[in-house]
Amino acid sequence: MTLPADLSPLLAPLEDLARQAGAVIMEVYQSDFAVRDKDDASPVTEADEKAEAVILPGLAALTPGVPVVAEESVAAGRIPEIGAGPFWLVDPVDGTKEFIKRNGEFTVNIGLIRDGIPVLGVVLAPARGVLWSGTGASAFKEDAQGRRSIACRPIPASGAVVMTSRSHREPEALDKWMAQFPGASLDFAGSSLKFCLVAEGAADLYPRFGPTSEWDTAAASAVLLAAGGTVTTFDGAPLAYGKTPKFLNPDFIARGKVRFP
Repeated sequence: MTLPADLSPLLAPLEDLARQAGAVIMEVYQSDFAVRDKDDASPVTEADEKAEAVILPGLAALTPGVPVVAEESVAAGRIPEIGAGPFWLVDPVDGTKEFIKRNGEFTVNIGLIRDGIPVLGVVLAPARGVLWSGTGASAFKEDAQGRRSIACRPIPASGAVVMTSRSHREPEALDKWMAQFPGASLDFAGSSLKFCLVAEGAADLYPRFGPTSEWDTAAASAVLLAAGGTVTTFDGAPLAYGKTPKFLNPDFIARGKVRFP
């Protein structure tokens, strides 16, 4: 399938699909669910599998023929050929550890990649009732207060807010990196919420030290790019997608509007 240059018509149906997955996830979240370990020792629950079972046919109907690389399918050995065309990256429950802790900081991530760049993304935090989405130069947040446009704020010369993971931290590397930002403060969040807080102007920087998979970052990166931010490796190159066969990311930095070293 050849996708149009303007992807904005896909935004609303993609948001609806994320909400459908979120409803299934919340049914499990409110139950006495079991936790299992995958082959890589990462945890999984039936919420991951049930949400992915909603998302995959939904994407097939929305964009027939566009490959979908989804976390639980990859874990089961089902990895599609992505070729040179667009493809989807799906993490049905990003932040499974946060899901297990029942702290609400988990998300549904659905992102579209074209030419190695995240160009359309939806991130839903179902326990919080908050959705972020974006494509092109338009990004949005929807919550109990309604739907509104969002944009990154300029990174301040002093007092920047730096996001870090609640469950995955490299404190020595982070402390060393933060020394270049006078008066910077640290805040914590799970899953792809860190990107979204930068996208909506509630935070400024999110450095990631340590491995992530492309499905962890694609959707939220698309939202951040649409909000005027950037996501680069530590040497300044844009974080690229389609790194087969493992779809693993290097360390990276998500930033607001002003570029820092």
